[in-house]
This record gives sequence, structure tokens and C-alpha cells, in this order.
Amino acid sequence: MNKSFSVSINKKIEKFNRTLKVPSDKSLSIRALILASQCIGISKIKNLLESEDVLNCLKALKTLGVKIIRNKNIYLVYGNGLNSFKIKKKITKIYVGNSGTTARLLSGLLSTHAGKFYLHGDKSMNKRDMSRVIMPLKKIGCFFYPKKKITLPLTIEGTSMPLAQKHIENKGSAQIKSLILLSGLSTPGTTIIEERKISRNHTELFLKKIDADIKVTKIKKGNLITLKGQKNLHSFNYTISSDPSSASFLIALALLTPNSRLVIKNVICNPARIGFLKILKQKMNANIKIKNLRKISGESVGNIIVKSSNLRSINCPRELVPFLIDEFCILFVIAALTKGLSKFSGIGELRHKESDRIKNMEIGLNKIGIKTKSTKDSLKIYGNPKIKINKKLDIFSKGDHRVAMSWTVLGLLLGGSLKVHNFETVKTSFPNFINLVKSIGGKIEIKKN
Repeated sequence: MNKSFSVSINKKIEKFNRTLKVPSDKSLSIRALILASQCIGISKIKNLLESEDVLNCLKALKTLGVKIIRNKNIYLVYGNGLNSFKIKKKITKIYVGNSGTTARLLSGLLSTHAGKFYLHGDKSMNKRDMSRVIMPLKKIGCFFYPKKKITLPLTIEGTSMPLAQKHIENKGSAQIKSLILLSGLSTPGTTIIEERKISRNHTELFLKKIDADIKVTKIKKGNLITLKGQKNLHSFNYTISSDPSSASFLIALALLTPNSRLVIKNVICNPARIGFLKILKQKMNANIKIKNLRKISGESVGNIIVKSSNLRSINCPRELVPFLIDEFCILFVIAALTKGLSKFSGIGELRHKESDRIKNMEIGLNKIGIKTKSTKDSLKIYGNPKIKINKKLDIFSKGDHRVAMSWTVLGLLLGGSLKVHNFETVKTSFPNFINLVKSIGGKIEIKKN
């Protein structure tokens, strides 16, 4: 993590009409690196997101002996096939920084690789629940130490004789599903996942693209995913398009800044990633359009056009929750500035992200006078578009990049005096956030701590 700094916002953003591009998708950047490490040959990855989370994934793979070279905006990953990590010590130490995706997905690969691997992260990552990793991977035969510990640091002892299993996935977690599939790549026989709660399908699409023996079949409740292991995978060329989660913050600014228009180009529009857009357009009366929809590297990509809108409050459907899990913080901000009662249920997963996002967003909203009510997996927000920041407000991100960016957006929409502490965490996913916001007229001042 870079040196700590804060940002101050003192002025409301004025109307704007701009066309821009947001950074590449973090989820696909990490998956591309990890899968390329298991292929035979040199994979070429274009537009890799150079954020801290992705670069920590890259460094972790290099620690495991994977050769990776940057050539302009293309990364070359020299893969040597399944289970090809090179181990030089009895225990290999792997630092994942703040990246839960790296920690969890890499655990899937390490579970079937004979050896011991010590995984550790930063202060925030070391607090996050890893039981969802431990439970399915212990089933296939690997071990975790210390026993009964469910947070990093942890030591994974991989097995050379993994057993194919049937797994039930009912949390709606793409990370759990993905780490099971990654462990299944080197496991003899057929790994089965009964996906009872649908989640993002980037890993399945990627595995199909590189010709893994994977099938996804719709069943009465969800999907049945089967993967036959130990099939050699070969190198690939992959272009990563823009991250819809990063786009969400700029979309919020455009929707709630009067007489504004924004075009964001080449954004991933995979149906499993645009729950945020569906909620806004279909339920909240947002003026949003997707144009020039096409396929790039197996993913749907389009241009998002947003105009300022008169929004209405929402009762967020539970079934859409997995498809906007990263956008809830900014959606809470939108709800807070929209007249009426907005209800969100089935969102307990937010308590297990980089921070407890329900709690941290609620604390901040209460500070500015927005009434809220919450339970373990729900939140009610009593929106007030006339709310103002009447005194200097300090917000603490708790090491959560999406909390930090959401509050910056709220500050720009309301004006007043707001300071977001520990803003360096934003570099884990959106390194040029401040510059992009400034390019549309947002006034953000950096304060070194």
C-alpha cells in the first residue's frame, strides 16, 4: 500500500457533458493472469488493470515462479501448464495485499499443488473471512494451518491426490465458485458445482474461451456446472474492457448533477455485471442507455450513455443482489439523495467485503442526517434530496476503496466540507479516479497525512 493520504471536497460539481473511458476490469485482470499461469505457452493480455490488487496478484504469481513481462500495454505470461508453480522453499510466502479475489482464487490452484504456501495480506485483508475458501478445499484433500483459524495469515498444504467432489454453492459468490473450478482444473475426474444462487460467470466464460472441459446446464434452481479435470490448456490472447463497477461512481455523478450527460466507452456489459444499471433504469427511472453492444474476448461490451434524471426510491429485489454486489455503496448514496424510502434486503454478503459496508455507509449517512435502519442482511434508507453538509465531516474508509469513492461522490453532489481519510485504498482498484473526476469538473484536494 502507498503512503496514506486523504482527500477534501468543498465544492459541488457543476453540470458536465463528457465522453471518457474508465480503467479495465479488475475481476477479469486477475482471472486472466491466474489462468494464463496454468496454460501451456505465452498468453498475451491487453489492457491489464495496473491497480494495486492486480499488481499484487502478478507479484504473487512471480513468487511462484511464473515469468511475466510487460511489453507496452500487453502483458506476456509464460505458462508451463497445470501445477507448474516452482517451489524453492519448504514454505512459500505469498503476499496478496488487499485482494480477496487473489487470495481466494489462488487458494484454489494451490490446493492441488503439493507443497506448503503461507498466504498473508494487508491489515484489511487479514480480517476477512476465509472459511468460504477452507470448507470446499478441505473436501478435496488439502489442509489449512493453524487449524480452526479462518482469517489470514494461513498456511495451505496442497494435495497431490485431490478428489473430485460435488459442491453446493448457495451464497451467490463468484469467488467461491471460481476457486472450486480452479482446484478442479488439476483434479482427476469431474468436479460438480450445484449453483443454487446465481453469481457472476466470468470464470465459466473464460474457461470456455480457453477450451476447458466445462459445461453449464440450467436446472430448476440455478445452474449445474461440471468440469473435467487434468485437460491441458493452451495460451490465449485476451483484451480486457472497462470495469462496470468503476463506471458506477461516474454514473452516479451524471444522474444526480442537473443538466449533465456522460458517455463511458467500452464497458463490460455481461448480464451478470449490470445489475446496477438494471436497478437504476428499470426501478429508479434513470435515463441510461447501452449502445454499440458487441463481444470482446467472450464478454459483452458496450458504451453507456447517462443523462441526469429525476430518480425514485426503490425496493431492491433480492434476486439482483449478486449482480451489483460491488455497486451497493454508491447505490446507497444515490438512495440517500432520492426522495422516499429505499429498501435493500439479502445484502448480508456486504458485511464480508473489504469492510462491513452496511455498517460503514450507515455511520456516514447518519452523520449527515440521513435516517437509516439495518439488520444483519438488510438496510433501509430514508432519502432526502434536500440534505446538506452543515459542518466539516470526516469519513473513515476503513481500508475500503468503494466506501472511499462513494463518499467522495456524495461530497461532490452536496458540496459543503467533507474529508475522506485513507484514500490511498482506492489505488487497489481505480488508480486514476481523482484525475477522471477532475476531468469532468470535480474539485478534489489531496491532503498528505
